[in-house]
Amino acid sequence: MRKFNILEDSKLMNIKPVSWIKAGIYAFLIVITFYSALNQLVFHDWDREDYSHCLLIPFIVLYLIWDYRQALIGTPSVVDKKGFILLMAGILLFWLGELGGEYYTMYLSLWLVVVGLVWVHFGWNKIKVLWFAFFVMLTMFPFPNIINVRITFALKLIATKLGVLILQAYGMSAYREGNIIDLGFTQLQVVEACSGLRFVMPLMVLSLLLAFWFRAHIWKRTALFLSSIPIAILMNSFRIAGTGVLYSVWGAQVAEGFFHDFSGWLVFMFTIPILLAEMWILRKLPPRLEFGNTKDTGRTRDEGRGTIGESEKEATGKSEAVKQTGTATVSMKAALLQPVFIVALVLLGITLVASRTIEFREKIPIKKPLSQLSLKIGEWNGTKQIMEQQFVEVLNFSDYTIVDYKNNQGKSINFYTAYYESQRKGEATHSPESCLPGSGWQFNEADPINIKLKDGSLIKVNRAFMEKAGDKQLSYYWFAQRGRVLTNLYQVKFYSFWDALTKQRTDGALVRLITPVYSNENPQDADKRLQDFTKEIVPILKNYIPE
Repeated sequence: MRKFNILEDSKLMNIKPVSWIKAGIYAFLIVITFYSALNQLVFHDWDREDYSHCLLIPFIVLYLIWDYRQALIGTPSVVDKKGFILLMAGILLFWLGELGGEYYTMYLSLWLVVVGLVWVHFGWNKIKVLWFAFFVMLTMFPFPNIINVRITFALKLIATKLGVLILQAYGMSAYREGNIIDLGFTQLQVVEACSGLRFVMPLMVLSLLLAFWFRAHIWKRTALFLSSIPIAILMNSFRIAGTGVLYSVWGAQVAEGFFHDFSGWLVFMFTIPILLAEMWILRKLPPRLEFGNTKDTGRTRDEGRGTIGESEKEATGKSEAVKQTGTATVSMKAALLQPVFIVALVLLGITLVASRTIEFREKIPIKKPLSQLSLKIGEWNGTKQIMEQQFVEVLNFSDYTIVDYKNNQGKSINFYTAYYESQRKGEATHSPESCLPGSGWQFNEADPINIKLKDGSLIKVNRAFMEKAGDKQLSYYWFAQRGRVLTNLYQVKFYSFWDALTKQRTDGALVRLITPVYSNENPQDADKRLQDFTKEIVPILKNYIPE
């Protein structure tokens, strides 16, 4: 068992009042500066079931810091100006996220600012002691929505395929079409909530902690961490298959409500003993580490939590060393006037004041309301559609229109465009790559193409073939951004940042066209239909969307 040294543990808590004052000032500036990002993180992102486990991460990080207290005490604090590299990088990312309208960039900015300040005031050696705690901090930030949707969709298809194989192995008649499982007597749709993401993410965090504390060769610890992904996917597939089996006995209630949520909780709890059993097996495999031998573990035993079996004499000597290497006592006034502290305050203060007082985005009104868009375009006759209020509130656009156009042959095109006077965090264009898969559509093929317009100019648009439950569609979409036509959401974010600085403008629009691929036609026919309509609509949109 580990022997605690009362002197060392109490020394960690014996922090000078001036240090608490500095920490309080930093905390105040960081909270005020990153208020919108922290509000989004705590009250929105962590409220999503897929990332509800992130609420526990700050407490885990605090425990890890406490767990490293002996190593922190034994490592002298040294002012290191190199930490300003991370601090400046964090401030740069803050502006990229603030002006580009991206929360995840601001989350990374917050992390860099915190690590940078610790580096500046305590030195690189203490960063090395706390590296794992800082790494775990990153797991409390949800992925950007476009990445999150792709992961969810991939997991959903994998879970559906494995679920069907398990049902077939059980002896049931089961067939898959996309994310639909046909059981003959009913159909089960594997939706986002059943994708397994809410299993994968917390299990990866748990396996990361277990792997770090696992006293074994580095390859064993790596294997333990990586195994969490297939374990979570496989267990979720068993859950889906179990739902299909129980559905035939007790009906639809097993696939919804309490039984659905309880089965998810039960499956996750069952994965924990699987990881522990895996650790037991890995420990038996060569190479085996003898007690006290830390070779190739990637972390020495006296790092972080102190040496196991350390004698009182050694611990006392270590405390004396800490006293001898400690910095000289300085007055509170001198400490608060420390140059690095002043410089850090100035950088954070300028960032806060500039973000709160300078308006980098003017609201650019649309040239004409999109409601005035003609319902007669060439051979196409349109019927306007109304978006549900719940989606209007989520998308936060300034103006929009949805029109279903039909030509003389009865072929249809759904036209949608949304305009934003000023794009901000939570109020910016959304890529169909993140929206359409959320409604069940699978992107089978997506690539940019060039279309030659009537005036001879070229326009680049994204083309995506989609499929859901046997239905096929072709979509074109692009982002009309202040005279530019962009096809990449990351380009949109960058130019929003750049134009906010140089033009004080972040206005822009998303344009999307969708047409069915009918059963009696080739995809090339649908492609030509959208190209012809694009040639008609682009010149008209110039009368509405500012350039």
